[in-house]
Amino acid sequence: MTGFIAVVPARAGSKGAPGKNTRDFAGVPLWRRAAEQGLSAGAEHVVVTTDIGAILIEEGLPSEFKLIARPKELADDSVPMAPVLMHALSDPHLAGTTIVLLQPTSPLRSDADIRAALTLYQRGDFDLVLSASEVDRGVLKFGTREGDRFAPLREAEHCFSNRQSLPAVWKPNGAVYVFARDWFLENAGFVTERIGMIEMPLERSFDIDTDTDFERTEAVFLKKG
Repeated sequence: MTGFIAVVPARAGSKGAPGKNTRDFAGVPLWRRAAEQGLSAGAEHVVVTTDIGAILIEEGLPSEFKLIARPKELADDSVPMAPVLMHALSDPHLAGTTIVLLQPTSPLRSDADIRAALTLYQRGDFDLVLSASEVDRGVLKFGTREGDRFAPLREAEHCFSNRQSLPAVWKPNGAVYVFARDWFLENAGFVTERIGMIEMPLERSFDIDTDTDFERTEAVFLKKG
């Protein structure tokens, strides 16, 4: 497996769980748990993009951690991930590298998940590889509204099929993304038709957005040891 750079985004603001990225999760702050996992999975170093002052001035961090101060205009909760990463990956020394995005809010991700995503990406069939979990296929019965028209999400026949006969549906869980730094900057984001997927079970696909999510995910983590 070739080397890679892990990127951990840690924003200060959170309406559902204030201070979640610096809050201890089973004794380790969420952001640092993600960064240390990047190293344990084989990253050459970890880029932490943050607007959290306490992280930026923290002493005694591993030498493999590279902290990048995120500008205020990229720290609002309405800013999508793509421009945040474009800023973090603008350093020309990162040219030619493979990037693994590890969001702190997915702490049930394993090193094996990261390695599986890297292995699939390195086959060369995809621009982007992400982790996903299987969800209720009944979503294929849904649609959007276009004026007075009901527009099925995929195929009209799905709306009138038994749920059991519908194809399986997978939802990205936010735990792992793998892509080339140069491709991402040129593409200006994640959008592509060439997306690969690795499976993560639903019971490890928790994404912490609220205080309740935090407590529930930490309890699962501690129970699993």
